Amino acid sequence: MDDCIFCRIVAGELPSIRIHEDERSIVIMDINPATRGHALVIPRAHARDIQAISDEDLAHCALVSRDIADRALAALGADGVTIMQSNGAAAWQTVFHYHVHVIPRYDGDPLVLPWRPAPGDLAEIQDISSAYFQD
Repeated sequence: MDDCIFCRIVAGELPSIRIHEDERSIVIMDINPATRGHALVIPRAHARDIQAISDEDLAHCALVSRDIADRALAALGADGVTIMQSNGAAAWQTVFHYHVHVIPRYDGDPLVLPWRPAPGDLAEIQDISSAYFQD
């Protein structure tokens, strides 16, 4: 995809700081990091989002994300790791090539995500849950 920035990075047409690469994926440092060590796991094959990615690439990216998270904990001294993946503009996806954010977290880091957990209406939650089982 000529207009996809991640496809161009995968192809080596645009610069990146790669920290891992294999036959199915690359991992680059995010140039707009949320925290120190923020990395992106990107499949080599273009897929717009989670609905379009192959099962094999999806599973591979999950395993690579886990490896990068382990490295963040061990090598960067992170206190935790946020693994984040967005699909669609309403879900904060800004580059429409499937990718996973591996965001090292540090006690007291300034990152605040927009979602704040709060108790929901249990009856509504139960009602909504049935929608997941409709064919």
